[in-house]
Amino acid sequence: MPATIIDSAIFQGIFSSDEMRQVWSDENRTQKYLDIEAALAKVQGRLSVIPQEAADEIVSHCTLEQIDMAKLRQQTERIGYPILGVVSQLNALCRDKLGEYCHWGATTQDITDTATVLQIREALAIVERELAAISAAMARHAKAHRDTPMIGRSNLQQAIPVTFGYKMAGLLSAIERHRERLAQLKERVLVGEFAGAAGTLASLQQAAMETQAGLCAELGLKQPLIAWHTIRDNIAEVGAFLGLVGGTLGKLSMDVKLMMQTEVGEVYEPFAHGRGSSSTMPQKRNPISSCYIHAAISVVRQHAAALMDAMVADHERSTGPWEIEWIVLPEAFCLMAGALKQSRFVLEGLEVDARAMRRNIDLTHGLVMSEAVMMGLGPHIGREYAHDLVYDICRAAVKEQRPLLDLLAEHPEIKRHLDRAALAKLCDPANYLGQSGVMVDRVLATLH
Repeated sequence: MPATIIDSAIFQGIFSSDEMRQVWSDENRTQKYLDIEAALAKVQGRLSVIPQEAADEIVSHCTLEQIDMAKLRQQTERIGYPILGVVSQLNALCRDKLGEYCHWGATTQDITDTATVLQIREALAIVERELAAISAAMARHAKAHRDTPMIGRSNLQQAIPVTFGYKMAGLLSAIERHRERLAQLKERVLVGEFAGAAGTLASLQQAAMETQAGLCAELGLKQPLIAWHTIRDNIAEVGAFLGLVGGTLGKLSMDVKLMMQTEVGEVYEPFAHGRGSSSTMPQKRNPISSCYIHAAISVVRQHAAALMDAMVADHERSTGPWEIEWIVLPEAFCLMAGALKQSRFVLEGLEVDARAMRRNIDLTHGLVMSEAVMMGLGPHIGREYAHDLVYDICRAAVKEQRPLLDLLAEHPEIKRHLDRAALAKLCDPANYLGQSGVMVDRVLATLH
């Protein structure tokens, strides 16, 4: 009986992905608990903290198939945490009371936090792969449309010409920064936790730090310098990272939605029969993926804030803030997987209409070239005076519904300095793309 968008049999493939849902599933989380208990037993057996016979027996039962999940639910509801239920079942599975050595010196939060880090590692690998694919798709558009003129917009008004490659390269530069952030945060986040009741490892009288180091090495995680039971900046950083990625994907989706407007028609999401259609208006082609991206990343941002709330924890073990992470971290990753999947779909099949882009540049009959004209006149009559003069001519062009070039060429003061041919060059959008191409090349040159 699924009740959320993520687990909905209808919506789960739109707002998330099966792969990411598996990472945060009960089954994977419980297996992570078992993996940690097995690794702990192995290390402690090797260090003679517990008998080797006990270690071998515990390890032999650390498989999900041997755990009664229905019973674990009942145990968790009664106790309040799943770890004790898992340990209790492991203990019962072991012969000759060897299971009593399971979980030796650990506390519930040690296992929970380390399992979360293992899940984060798997989840970040999915994010990393999707970001790489999105980067590649953006790079293809940036290269293919390096010199494709389109109108730049400011306050939703036509501004000056840019290129579509420039627009894509700007987004690409942000994606590349996210990939760099991801590589950096792994060093801080992929750290294990094994510290005991209040973080001091007082529960182990021998080989305490050796056990901690061995456990982290066994799991492929870094060893913590000190317990982080209530020092949660690492988890909050993951949330902040997801929020930043979501912001860039949201920017992409916003631009696609605006460019797909009927009156604009410069790009379109990939076409599939019936996709984005209306139940009552047959002509419509809605930006459906962009809508889903927008919705998903908006919730992810709120979850990032919630993870920062979870940082405000009390003393050495907290009373509630920790559980915030249980609620929002899985959902943040699952929604981000959906946003990444939809963004990749849009970019890999994006339809670009260069003719529509040129048509929209010409929509104002040259008014968008007023800055170019002003800068061209500046050396002759001064930039500020040129601004005011061109401003007045633009108002006249709008009122008379005539091309800007005609009014410029007729103006007596302007004619003294620039002839019609020179003015025509200033009014050509292809001559006013600035360093768009250079900037595209610079972004593409950073890719590896």
